[in-house]
Amino acid sequence: MDIILVPGFWLDASAWDDVAPLVVAAGHDVHALTLPGLAPGEDRSRVHLEDHVEAVVAAVDDVPGERKVVLVGHSAGGGLAYNAAGRRPERVARVVYVDSGPMGEGQAVGSDLDPAVIDHELPPWDEFEPADLVDLTDDLRAAFRERALPQPGHTVREGHHHPGDPAARRAVPATVIACEFPAAQIRALMAQDHPYVRELAHVDDVEIVDLPTGHWPMLTKPAELAAAILAAVERD
Repeated sequence: MDIILVPGFWLDASAWDDVAPLVVAAGHDVHALTLPGLAPGEDRSRVHLEDHVEAVVAAVDDVPGERKVVLVGHSAGGGLAYNAAGRRPERVARVVYVDSGPMGEGQAVGSDLDPAVIDHELPPWDEFEPADLVDLTDDLRAAFRERALPQPGHTVREGHHHPGDPAARRAVPATVIACEFPAAQIRALMAQDHPYVRELAHVDDVEIVDLPTGHWPMLTKPAELAAAILAAVERD
């Protein structure tokens, strides 16, 4: 299986360095993405959310022979994976959401971000919720901050738009790897029609598996994350 790894904010393809080899060792082809504007020295002022979606779609298209792929999206990368799956539903066997979920029409991660912000820098740690930082040791925090790149501001503020048939994108099976919030809590929020999981509740086939840790399991529990991804892939 071809597995495309989509990072969340402030991270490039190297975010998956401790996960990808374990997935490759299990016999899969792995494609870890660095999204537009997330390389040193790039001009982020012209990078928009649609550029990130198109980069994921292009990665799907680059897999030869019409082979099926699994999209794995961490954090905001989950919204990108869902959007791309909706544009190539015949190519995507499953979307795996790593402490994330799909974004509905018009939903944005941070619509309240100041329009003047072009480079959205990694905030100080005290601006995160304690649940985000579980297992993120001082050494891991230092390494994360050293590798972190500014997130293009437009990609934070802009909402997702889903061309095509909603039924097609919602028919793509989903696995949620639940880190900060346990599966039972996510299911309860889905039943309550909470905005955070409203789009997820519309997906036809959703499994939720627990991986208790903070928001960056590729840093805090890479072996466990790789095992959870492999378990999801084996369902297809």
